[in-house]
Amino acid sequence: MRTLRSVLDEQVREADPSLYEKLGNDRVRCFACGHCCPIPEGQPGVCKVRYNRGGMLYVPWGYTAGTQCDPVEKKPFFHAHPGALAYSFGMLGCDLHCAYCQNWVTSQALRDSNAVSPPLQASPELLVRDAVAHDAKILVSTYNEPLITSEWAVAVFKEAKAAGLLTGFVSNGNGTPQVLEYLRPWLDLYKVDLKSFDDRHYRELGGRIGPILESIRRIHQMGLWLEIVTLLIPGFNDSADELRRLTEFLADISPDIPWHVTAFHGDYKMRDPRDTSPEDLLRAIEIGRQSGLRYVYAGNLPGMVGQWEDTRCPQCSEILIQRQGYMITDYRLTPDGRCLRCAAAIPGRWSERFAGQIASRPFLPRKRSLLFTIQNQ
Repeated sequence: MRTLRSVLDEQVREADPSLYEKLGNDRVRCFACGHCCPIPEGQPGVCKVRYNRGGMLYVPWGYTAGTQCDPVEKKPFFHAHPGALAYSFGMLGCDLHCAYCQNWVTSQALRDSNAVSPPLQASPELLVRDAVAHDAKILVSTYNEPLITSEWAVAVFKEAKAAGLLTGFVSNGNGTPQVLEYLRPWLDLYKVDLKSFDDRHYRELGGRIGPILESIRRIHQMGLWLEIVTLLIPGFNDSADELRRLTEFLADISPDIPWHVTAFHGDYKMRDPRDTSPEDLLRAIEIGRQSGLRYVYAGNLPGMVGQWEDTRCPQCSEILIQRQGYMITDYRLTPDGRCLRCAAAIPGRWSERFAGQIASRPFLPRKRSLLFTIQNQ
């Protein structure tokens, strides 16, 4: 029986020339993520899925680790077409190794023998056809780190655009100028998981904070719709000083960037910290507001965080979008994204009308999938 590594070695294609350079002696440098790995011949980069074969960089192609239809609020995007369905797809591998990863069966599949996620044969055309069949408005690359599979994402997104769909990334944000420029023409929405504001913490997770902060600035400057999420972990990233520096950094870029602070629960290899309480989230929310952020949200504890699931007008405090978890219970925006009460413009990507909500929770596709598992015999 073939190993997962040997299966994936056949699901490849040469990297886009803009995303790597040849260094001589059959070595290459990859620009898909902030590690910018110099990769010797026959070896992979930190991500384990982009590798050097004969002095050329090869990258994942032609499969997905799974698909799922979700409310776009789950990603979470709160200022991008509320109520719409997002068709999520992903691949395998990651450039970080977070001990608390909730998608570890896909992200750590080539590092951890306990992570088993058989890939499904796919094509951009099949994924888009599947998304359209399930009434999705947005295609989102997620589950693993999408930056390291950017060539595949762009191929899918080109098909999605041709079908009139929007596109999004759910990412750790560890990018480079090269990969962000490569994605720019094909990407609409970008969610960054800003895990900490301490470089020591990022090094524990296998990265550095510098490329992530620079990517956040660049994503906003590019005009992509950006939302930020911070998973609040007691004893790891929840000090008042760290949260203040993090939210002041975001507010300095733009006070209109939505910031979601979400609740931790023990997962994968991190089970020691206590679960995040509603009081923890509310304390972080208050720090974000003091830093000048206009749109702050508390997540993962529906019904326990008061008004902080809702979108309010920063000018008159009117409730514009009322939520219970992923469910929208009231929608009061004009077609051009203004407050019905005071006409203040609310930043985001809004639909001309709120068409209701197909689902308030993730659900499995209603129709038989067009995808099938790659055989490992």
